Amino acid sequence: MRRLLSLLLLAALPVWAQKGDLQPLPAVPPPPPGMEAFDEALEPQVTIVKRETETREEYRMKGKLYMVKVTPAVGPSYYLVDNQGDGQFIQADITHPVTKPPMWIIHSW
Repeated sequence: MRRLLSLLLLAALPVWAQKGDLQPLPAVPPPPPGMEAFDEALEPQVTIVKRETETREEYRMKGKLYMVKVTPAVGPSYYLVDNQGDGQFIQADITHPVTKPPMWIIHSW
């Protein structure tokens, strides 16, 4: 009996929820002054290169390569980042938080 009652309540819930006073959303306000033009140079350009062994996503800002996401066919993906802007890429662990060593107080006096 409880199952039947709960099924009836669940079936009637969407109909009951729709009977409320619905009002249209207000219009979207215009952008602030000076922000009318969209600057595409600030938007990163992403190039995806697919190969049999890996997929690379190359991120460029103003034409300069600054980050590469490498997704191998087997294994987790990793990031190569150019921190200094000199073209030297180092592996950055963006997906996992930095592991902090335990800092327990063993003895104090």
